Amino acid sequence: MEFFRIRKDLPIMRHALIFNAISLLTFVAAVFFLVHRGLNLSVEFTGGTVLEVSYPQTALVEPIRATLSKDGYPDAEVQTFGSSHDVLIRLPMKSQQTSAQQSDQVMQALTAQDATVQLKSVEFVGPQVGKELATDGLLALACVVAGIMVYLSFRFEWKYAVAGIIANLHDVVIILGFFAFFQWEFSLTVLAAVLAVLGYSVNESVVIFDRIRETFRRQRKMAVPDVINHAITSTMSRTIITHGCTQMMVLSMFLFGGPTLHFFALALTIGICFGIYSSVFVAAALAMWLGVKREDLIKQVKPLHDPNDPHSGAQV
Repeated sequence: MEFFRIRKDLPIMRHALIFNAISLLTFVAAVFFLVHRGLNLSVEFTGGTVLEVSYPQTALVEPIRATLSKDGYPDAEVQTFGSSHDVLIRLPMKSQQTSAQQSDQVMQALTAQDATVQLKSVEFVGPQVGKELATDGLLALACVVAGIMVYLSFRFEWKYAVAGIIANLHDVVIILGFFAFFQWEFSLTVLAAVLAVLGYSVNESVVIFDRIRETFRRQRKMAVPDVINHAITSTMSRTIITHGCTQMMVLSMFLFGGPTLHFFALALTIGICFGIYSSVFVAAALAMWLGVKREDLIKQVKPLHDPNDPHSGAQV
């Protein structure tokens, strides 16, 4: 399906050095903010108190969040849990208060707002649990990266695997850089969005690499930069349709999903935008700099007749 078709190939690889320079500067800036400002980790990683409360009627999350903010917890995470009557509240740790004192303070504030609220459970998430979650998250990220490299190596060739994984890690680091710069809260849902972006971005790279392989087969005398330009141009309509539809769904989560999905949708939005950029302008350009050629993707068939052997091809 195509909305349009560009008849003349765009000379994208002519500006590959500029695109790579922009990517490098953006990457370095993201790393700088990650090192100097760090991530604003949520309760799941830093530890805190988790309360589960229940209402006889449908719980209104926004008034609960406003009440907690007035009571000294502006960073509290409030979301429905299981049903519209149950609410899960995550409170960050406070050095001067125990978990029991925090739960008592919160329940007093909620009871003053609505006397029908009931406390179902209270749990304390220690820093050690948060450290384990962070370690498991990094391990999951490493497994995804390793899996993508193995897949691209088998599907194409090691040069494409290197180019693709660098482009994908470029997206991940930039997402983390945004969260470090603006000090947005980094939670498990944001980590899930980062992992989703990795798979989403590599899909676009695979589509372009597939088109490069097809072009190599059809256009045997075309230069490598021209082959890449043709592959990117011929998939431009598909790229706009796919990413446009995905972004509309993510934007609906961002606008109407409430605070629970706010940073999840925000991470996906950043990842989609930079995923397009990295797949088109970074991965393909890196593959060109690594010296990809037709022989990397298309196996050469050994001729049955050897011109240097007079007995080659003889039939008995």
